[in-house]
Amino acid sequence: MCVDQNQPKGRLTKPGIVLNCGACADVKPVVAIVMVVLSLFVLEAARSDVLITRGIIGDTPVTTYAQPDADGPTVVIAHGFAGSQQMMQGYALPLARAGYQVYAFDFLGHGRHSVPMSGDVNALDGTTRLLMDQTIGVLDTLPPSGEPVALLGHSMATDILVRVARGRGDSGPLVLISAFSQEITRTFPRDLLLVTGSWEPGLRNFALEAVQMLAPDAAEGQTIAVDDLRRRAVVGPLTEHVSILHSRAGRAAAVDWLDRFYDRQSDLRILPTGTAILGLLIGIVLLFKPIAARLPTQVVAVPVLTKPQMALLLLPPAVITPFIAVPLTPEFLPVLVADYLGLHLLIYGALQLALLWVFGVRLGAFNWPAAVLTLLWCALFGVLLDRYAANFWPTADRVWIIAALTLGTVPYMLADTILTAHARIWKRLLIRVTFLASLGLAVWLDFSGLFFLIMIAPVLVLFYLVFGTLGRWVAAKTGPAAPGLALGLVLAWALGVSFPLFVGT
Repeated sequence: MCVDQNQPKGRLTKPGIVLNCGACADVKPVVAIVMVVLSLFVLEAARSDVLITRGIIGDTPVTTYAQPDADGPTVVIAHGFAGSQQMMQGYALPLARAGYQVYAFDFLGHGRHSVPMSGDVNALDGTTRLLMDQTIGVLDTLPPSGEPVALLGHSMATDILVRVARGRGDSGPLVLISAFSQEITRTFPRDLLLVTGSWEPGLRNFALEAVQMLAPDAAEGQTIAVDDLRRRAVVGPLTEHVSILHSRAGRAAAVDWLDRFYDRQSDLRILPTGTAILGLLIGIVLLFKPIAARLPTQVVAVPVLTKPQMALLLLPPAVITPFIAVPLTPEFLPVLVADYLGLHLLIYGALQLALLWVFGVRLGAFNWPAAVLTLLWCALFGVLLDRYAANFWPTADRVWIIAALTLGTVPYMLADTILTAHARIWKRLLIRVTFLASLGLAVWLDFSGLFFLIMIAPVLVLFYLVFGTLGRWVAAKTGPAAPGLALGLVLAWALGVSFPLFVGT
């Protein structure tokens, strides 16, 4: 059942009295503009005086960060699983501003590397060996600096870098962020800084235990030096596995650690790039609302669904979809779990659209200006994200993968947009949590085959918060058809660039 709703909205103060706060509406865009400008100022200041040069070593994309006259030691930076070299800018830029010559690269199948990962991800002589060989190839090709090479890595890369360093005589200090490598022993690495987020309890304990190998009573933040061994565990406050990459405490500790090894002094201010990225993205989202309000008004049919109908729209698709999709589990896309995710989205979205049809809910007319505006604003968001935070642009090899994913993402987002366009925040939260729970059920049914679906959750949460908000504002003005289609295309894009290319053995 639907009702037409196209009425002015305001703030309810007493029964029957609605107050439109025009002054507040005028202030919000100004606040958003200020947020964007200040954030851009900080992010560009972090890049000031740094030459950023992109190149290729073999088939590996490598980005060099250095001041024009830099002659400092070499630092090689590697990202974590499903990451990219852009995600490591938080560490690359301050090190470059401190005079180091910094090289960041994309692992196989990640970021803009077009060659897929391969091998057995659970075997040391499989994927791990291939990533080690790739790292060694990068190290062997870099111009010699005359000093040991510092290695800095996040998550997955920490294990790769420790193993690579063990087999080389030219390795210097290691800075490991969110480390878990079992290759860390009491005697190796000899010079090691471990950085973890305060919201990573398991990895935080691992880092402290690695330091306590030298001194059982060692505490976080304490530098332990025994013979020619040196270690320290640093915690970034209020950070988790991703935001630790922009922790000011962690980055300051990394610069100081390398300076002490190389007997250097850096008069450097670590800028709050993490806060700036967050402010920039929030500002861009907030700026969209007054722009979307200028779209041609279209009579919007607002679905009125009973509690039993909502229960049927959420629970059966959430439960039925995994039991249909998991036994099928297609394997034709060269991206980890993308095949399954696309199928899951298709079945889930199709079931919800079919139920909505039965309940008398229709998409309504398609509004082309709304679709174009939504896509353009999402593209702007992607450009900024790619420059400052993470890779968002696909290589040619991923275009057909994105196209294939749209077969599932479009029906899912059409249904999601219908359900969330006029829903209160608690209902929107319930709708999205139910879908994530459905993915969790799929992982439970096939843990070994679908484990990497767990890592999809942060991408989806970010998508809901940002793009879902944009789509909801447009849908409230013009109906769900245009923003639902646009967001389906954007979700396929986001998923297609987020996970690594992979070809199994």
